Amino acid sequence: MKRASTLTLGLRGMWYALLVLLYAPLAVVVVYSFNSVNSSADFVGVSLRWYRALFADDTILAAAWNSAVLALVSSMLATAIGTALGYGMYAHRARRLGWLIWLIYLPIIMPDIVYGIAQLSFFSRLAAATQIFDLGLGTMIIAHVSFQAPFVALLVYSRLVGLDPRLFDACSDLYANAWQRARFFILPTLQPAIVAGFFLALTLSIDDFVISYFTSGPESVTLPIFIWSAIKRGISPEINAIATLMIGTVLAAAAITLAFQYVRHRQSGE
Repeated sequence: MKRASTLTLGLRGMWYALLVLLYAPLAVVVVYSFNSVNSSADFVGVSLRWYRALFADDTILAAAWNSAVLALVSSMLATAIGTALGYGMYAHRARRLGWLIWLIYLPIIMPDIVYGIAQLSFFSRLAAATQIFDLGLGTMIIAHVSFQAPFVALLVYSRLVGLDPRLFDACSDLYANAWQRARFFILPTLQPAIVAGFFLALTLSIDDFVISYFTSGPESVTLPIFIWSAIKRGISPEINAIATLMIGTVLAAAAITLAFQYVRHRQSGE
């Protein structure tokens, strides 16, 4: 009994240590974003001057706009494509197409640097051949959709796998055609997974730097790319303020995702 108690205390200590390692750096960034002086060494007083400076800087506002457009557009497209992929994976799960389904995992497990270089090479060759795929916000959206959609597909697929297959037969027994089955059964049932997939895709897009960097153009700088360029001159409270706003956005999207996943599990448990 004493040995089990010691083990429990040890695991709890490791858990708290992990939390400190994860969130202490984020806390430092947030605290120093409110520093009243332009110094990363000493915290003098609380001030919102760096947040006011952000909203007065046209370059930062343009980067924020690009990030917002990229995240929202790519997330909506990835949600639509990922939902269709997830349903296709479920509909054809019994066929000998397992090796094709496993291809959906490649963008997830592939290192970002490799995927980013591959996207850059692909778009560069496509632009040279067609003259219409120059690097910019369009290529960034396509690249983001390509790695966001698999995450959405897996969420939708896991939701469908948890359903009783007889529910689909019940729709047919009630003389529902394909459109009615999709409208009144499939989409309402998949709603938690679809919404969770959207916010997960949104989080991935806002957080991404590597793939965005390789597929961006001169006029499509996003906030992560701007931060990377700015820290070459040193970390300032203004950069901390940008990072704090991004942390808040990502945490909000992640919290909404977790909430919908919780609702989905509750519904599946019922």
